[in-house]
Amino acid sequence: MNDNLVNTVTTDAFLPKVSVVIPIYNGAADLPELIDCLLAQTYPKQQVEYLLVDNNSSDRTYVLLQQTAENSPLLIRPLSEKQIQSSYAARNTGIRAASGEIIAFTDADCRPQPEWLHTLIVPFVNEDVAIVAGEITALPGQSLLEVFAERQETLSQKHTLAHKFCPYGQTANLAIRRQALEKAGLFRPYLTTGGDADICWRIQRENIGRLEFASEAIVQHRHRTTLRELQSQWRRYGRSNRYLHELYGIELMRDITLKECGYRLARWLLKELPRDSFKALAGKASLVDLLNTPIGLFTARARTAGQREAKLPKKATIIENI
Repeated sequence: MNDNLVNTVTTDAFLPKVSVVIPIYNGAADLPELIDCLLAQTYPKQQVEYLLVDNNSSDRTYVLLQQTAENSPLLIRPLSEKQIQSSYAARNTGIRAASGEIIAFTDADCRPQPEWLHTLIVPFVNEDVAIVAGEITALPGQSLLEVFAERQETLSQKHTLAHKFCPYGQTANLAIRRQALEKAGLFRPYLTTGGDADICWRIQRENIGRLEFASEAIVQHRHRTTLRELQSQWRRYGRSNRYLHELYGIELMRDITLKECGYRLARWLLKELPRDSFKALAGKASLVDLLNTPIGLFTARARTAGQREAKLPKKATIIENI
């Protein structure tokens, strides 16, 4: 029999029960679009349960979750995590309530594409696969900062999958075999960032299973639109690196000093800006091209600040079990 035919038949018949866990904090505005995306999934509805976990929201998130669950053709299970304010604690609540053999994760402000879940699950047909990461692309945006981030592919999994210590996938688009979680433990509930790397590293370093990338399993995410949001995002990246440094001894990111910033800004003003301005006049460069260096320095400094100021929470060593 043709090998390609065997593979096609095998993957088409592989439809395990899947539990999709989504932590939500003050996500009332995101819920309608998110639910629309879940309704559009091509994976058989009878094989999926959606565990939407409210993490002590102050808006109408939980009420809306209950209303949606009552009126939806999907199996939506609204849950609540009020004891610990952490998306990882909320994910643990969802995992404990899950019945699927595969646990998939995304976030309330993400927009899974119709083939997302089906494509994300396919690699698990191989029993040695414990983790599958899908790709994260940008929702269409017109603002300067959104276009900048899209060009940089800031949210792409290719950055985390290329981590020199050990590859990992971001929880905005990730799936883990339940058996792997039973062996390695759940997310560290008291971490506020870096938990996705931690759980992927524990599973791989304990030789529980390997990680695979499903590039066609796409989730779209909205980029930040203000400097304040952008700064917060990159500070969080810096904090994550500090936490992982303390947990695993990974190398800290190099500090971007004020002196270096001054030098690079001077180079930008005297060389890059005049050059790119001429390109812009000729229609060969945009405002993003003109401001690429200062925006890049802004994010680098924010990351440095986050890494420098972060302190690993005392309870971050706690690993919970199912």
